[in-house]
Amino acid sequence: MSVALLKAEGRVLFLSGATGGIGRAVQEQYLAAGGRVASFDLAPSPAREGVFSITGNASDEADAKRAAAEALAHFGRIDSFVHAAGIVGPGAVAEISAQGWRDVVDANLTSAFLLAQALEPQLKQNSGAAVFFGSVNGSHGGSAISGPAYAVAKAGLANFGRYLSKEWAPLVRVNTIIAGPVRTPMLDRLSPETLQAAKNAMLTRALIEPAEAAATAAFLLSEHARSITGASINLSGGLVLD
Repeated sequence: MSVALLKAEGRVLFLSGATGGIGRAVQEQYLAAGGRVASFDLAPSPAREGVFSITGNASDEADAKRAAAEALAHFGRIDSFVHAAGIVGPGAVAEISAQGWRDVVDANLTSAFLLAQALEPQLKQNSGAAVFFGSVNGSHGGSAISGPAYAVAKAGLANFGRYLSKEWAPLVRVNTIIAGPVRTPMLDRLSPETLQAAKNAMLTRALIEPAEAAATAAFLLSEHARSITGASINLSGGLVLD
């Protein structure tokens, strides 16, 4: 007997970082489950049925509030929130400017705070769920490949998810996916040697596919995960072990 991973008929997902590799995969899975998506990113999403594209900067307070309001005005409800927005800031501490540090922290962490604040009333009203995409960099200390601000921001994102799971309980579940290297354009910055070294460090010896990341998010949004909240879900191919 087959069991649907996610049933989203009549439900709406607010998706930040929607045009990135993981974001696109999350959108596809939510649409396939019968839901609709408010797609928020710096660039517009391609036009298609069930998708409402909103452009703006998630780390800008006015843009975050406007995006939430536009999504609600368009769909009339918001049930779930997936935060897949983020950037890296490679380099050693001595090489990064104060503004560069703020940009990375804002894109990965402040954006989650601003959107959570803006979406809270609707998520609570509809007993929704939220999923943040974190990183193993927030667990193992990171490296100069992605930069110190990225490591700090992703660690903060996981703890923000834990905090929200308590503040929003019992109405809204909040979980964080601790992702290892996912096969997205973000990895194009790595040399073949660096990429191979990352794969060699994974127990599975294989990059994570965007569809795998999206399926994990879909599960966490679903009724199958109704008892999971405040968790950091390890999706690293064994790059880190809990």
